[in-house]
Amino acid sequence: MKLLSTFTIALLINGIIAADKFTTRSVGAPNTVDYRVYFENNGQVISPFHDIPLFANEEKTIYNMVVEIPRWTNAKNEINKETSLNPIMMDVKNGRPRFVTNIFPHRGYIWNYGAFPQTWEDPNHISKCTQKKGDNDPIDVIEIGSNVATVGEVKQVKIVGIVGLIDQAETDWKVVVIDVEDTYADRINDIDDVGKYMPCYLEATNSFFTNYKLPAGDKKNSIAFKGKPQGKDFATKIVLETHEYWKALVNGTTKADKIQKINLTVKDSPFLTDPNNYTITSVPVDNPLPPAPIPKEIDHWYFLSGDKITNPVRKEARDV
Repeated sequence: MKLLSTFTIALLINGIIAADKFTTRSVGAPNTVDYRVYFENNGQVISPFHDIPLFANEEKTIYNMVVEIPRWTNAKNEINKETSLNPIMMDVKNGRPRFVTNIFPHRGYIWNYGAFPQTWEDPNHISKCTQKKGDNDPIDVIEIGSNVATVGEVKQVKIVGIVGLIDQAETDWKVVVIDVEDTYADRINDIDDVGKYMPCYLEATNSFFTNYKLPAGDKKNSIAFKGKPQGKDFATKIVLETHEYWKALVNGTTKADKIQKINLTVKDSPFLTDPNNYTITSVPVDNPLPPAPIPKEIDHWYFLSGDKITNPVRKEARDV
């Protein structure tokens, strides 16, 4: 019989953790492959993937969002599935930290970008909406509120819609949300309200996701439903589906050997771990460092005109 610590029992009884208890433990310099952002609850290291609850209230109408990439920034940070306790780390491509390039008129990400904890887009599942498999990540979230967030911030948000991105032949849902404390939160309750109060934002969102990989030489992405974002009810249904896929993952029903499933709070999970486990206690202490310089070429704009993308500074011009 596995004995649970007082910490774990308290979390399981409470079920929903107040977000103001979450703090982060930063290791390494931002913008480098050594960068790590671990998560804590009352000083105890936890997994943002598995231990932060999806729901932020008992009515299950408000959700916890983990911010990975603040608006206007380019560093491709994400919850790392393959590392124990799933810290936020920089995505790496060809051995180098990955940054999203700027395609005029956008500068970095145009929303606060992140993920819903306790969700998973199961790659074994073929979506009836897109006819594509899931992308094997927690479901992505774009927060459209007024404030620029920080890496590792846990926001309480409400769902207003969803964009059905098909990214390199995978289903990659983008849930449109707004911080419940935002100035517009009382007015934006469904996807049509976004167009009403934030004209052209959804059109810019489609443009971003369709084209953002072109500078790296990839093909254009596509948007399901003929490019039309779907509303709150449909979005909520998709999120709840991914929550069920996550449950099957973390309780061992669905096998995914490369994903780290160690957690401190998920009752009946075979991966439930005591806080005194070496994996937990060996996490480095908080040691924030100044950000490393971003490569100068990341600040250069690419220009898209018809079927051609150009970068005047780098003297690039090619068809897409």
